[in-house]
Amino acid sequence: MGQQLCEMHRVRRRARIIATALLVAFAAAATVLVVYLVFRPLKPQASVVRAAVYHMAAIAGNSSGGRGPPPYTLAASARFTAMLHNPSDRATVSYDSLFAYVTYRGEMVAPPVPLPGAVQERGADVALSPRFGLGGAVPVPVSAETAQALEGDCAAHRVELRLVVMGRVKYRSGPLMTGWRALYLRCDVTVGLGVDAAVGDDEAGDMPLLEYPKCSVDA
Repeated sequence: MGQQLCEMHRVRRRARIIATALLVAFAAAATVLVVYLVFRPLKPQASVVRAAVYHMAAIAGNSSGGRGPPPYTLAASARFTAMLHNPSDRATVSYDSLFAYVTYRGEMVAPPVPLPGAVQERGADVALSPRFGLGGAVPVPVSAETAQALEGDCAAHRVELRLVVMGRVKYRSGPLMTGWRALYLRCDVTVGLGVDAAVGDDEAGDMPLLEYPKCSVDA
């Protein structure tokens, strides 16, 4: 009988230890979840508030030996102002190794440009102002279809461009700090194209955004 009582006490003690361990593990997991939900960072939000196309013209070159279609190049100079908003009221955001490029119909129309890094406080905005081809637009090769499409867009005085910003982003929120993550931002912008820009006049200036820019951020 005494042995049976001792065995029962051991079983009950083991059950209490297991129950206590499970309760502690559950409490720890709940604490971690609450801390994560409270301090978790939110990815930045982006918008384009200003765009200026100073020069955008396609040029047909001479085909070698007169065989095949002539090569086309496109020279563009433009400036954008993109706003990055930190929607979190707890996390700060650090940006590093940023660069930007602009595409037209899926083809790059100007060499990429570097952008300075930045530290974004809670709920703050950061402006990125990439400038492409200012001081002299650099011709880049494009397809014949893209060159012909630009001719039609110049006649319609509007052009659809995509601004892309890439780099690294890191979040710090209370006790939590992430490592560097890849940042990929893209904004589709429809901007008016003046006659001066269409004929390649570098004195062309700001034109209105004809549609609300569509931006997305992967971070």
